Amino acid sequence: MTHDMYQDLERILYDRQTLEKRVAELGRAISADFSAHPPLMVCVLKGAVVFFSDLLKTITVPVEIDFMAASSYGGQTVSSGTLEITKDLSRSVKGEHLLLVEDIIDTGRTLLRLRDLLLSRGAAQVRIATLLDKPSRRVVDLKPDYCGFTIPDAFVVGYGLDYAEKYRNLPEVGILSPSAIRD
Repeated sequence: MTHDMYQDLERILYDRQTLEKRVAELGRAISADFSAHPPLMVCVLKGAVVFFSDLLKTITVPVEIDFMAASSYGGQTVSSGTLEITKDLSRSVKGEHLLLVEDIIDTGRTLLRLRDLLLSRGAAQVRIATLLDKPSRRVVDLKPDYCGFTIPDAFVVGYGLDYAEKYRNLPEVGILSPSAIRD
C-alpha cells in the first residue's frame, strides 16, 4: 500500500520554482556580504539539509561546511524549550565567520542558544540564514540575517521539514493538515 504524502497537506505554500528563485536570491546576498570573509557554513541537521544543499550551490565565494544537530521538538509539533545538541561541530570555530543555516525559526530559542554557544567558542561572527521565519511565535529577541519567507503560524512540512521524521522529501513546502497530526 502506498501513501500519497500530498493527501496530508492542507495546501502548498511554496512550490519548487518559488523555492529555487528565493534560494538563489539569498545566495547572491550571502556571497556579497561574505566576500571579504568567506564563511564556514554550519547546517543545523536534519531539517535544514535540503535548504543548505541548494543554498550552498548558489554561493559564489569559497566556503567550508560543517554540521550540527540540535533539537527542541522531540517528535512534537511545538518546541519543548529544552535544547539538546546531538551532533557537534567537527572543528574549532575560533576566529571564524559563521553562517548558521536553519530550516525554520519558530520560538527562536534553539537558534539563540546555538548562536550564543558558537560565539562563546570564539567565532568572529555568527549570521543566521533560515528558509522560513515564523515571527508570530517568537519568544526571544532573534532576527535572522537572511530569510527566505515569513510564514503564518501553521505547521509546515516538506523541503527538509518534517513531522515525526516524515514529509522531508516533499519538494515543496506545505501546511500539514491537522488530521495528519497525531500528538
